[in-house]
Amino acid sequence: MAECLFQLRWHFDTECTLAYNWATQQKVLTRVAEMLYNVAQLLKGPTGAERQYDVSEEIRDLDPDLEPISPLVGSIKLMRTSQGILVTGRLRTTLEMTCHRCLEAMIGKVELELEEEFHPLAHVGEASLGEVPEEEYDEALLIDEHHVLDLTEVVRQGLWLSAPMEALCRPDCAGLCPRCGGNRNLGECLCDEAAVDPRWAALQTLLLDESKSQERSD
Repeated sequence: MAECLFQLRWHFDTECTLAYNWATQQKVLTRVAEMLYNVAQLLKGPTGAERQYDVSEEIRDLDPDLEPISPLVGSIKLMRTSQGILVTGRLRTTLEMTCHRCLEAMIGKVELELEEEFHPLAHVGEASLGEVPEEEYDEALLIDEHHVLDLTEVVRQGLWLSAPMEALCRPDCAGLCPRCGGNRNLGECLCDEAAVDPRWAALQTLLLDESKSQERSD
């Protein structure tokens, strides 16, 4: 059998020589394919039928505000349910981030667990599928009319939710000096003494005067 076109990007559960899948493959010419899975045969199967896939995807163009350093890797399982396809799995990658304390660039590991049910826009043959309430429909969780399940948006959102809100380059990061702005990790702070809270400045003056008075009396 001839090698499947775009096999690194597309995942089929039918023979890639079928006209059905060829029409689906043509979509890649007009869009950037990421994590796309043709689930036509799985939708035709019984409830509980499964497919498992290893994932290794380049995600540099997934989101302009995400800066991945390595591919997204892991494994996922697609299972036929009464209403569609349940996707579960665990994925990981590394992202370039900014340290919350010192504001320096850093690299952090991000792991996300998937558990989302996708619903088909079109039925496959005589496959029996339960009705899904309209309020439960999510555009990111729809299987398109070509029976292609797209994980791209789910993964994009998952990475944002899994990334730490306040990333640290190291647990003991000393951060920036609030007075001079120097990076304390690099010894850039040139301040001789700690800044005094203005609310305590008057008390400090009294203590200094008292100390000088005692020195004179001695």
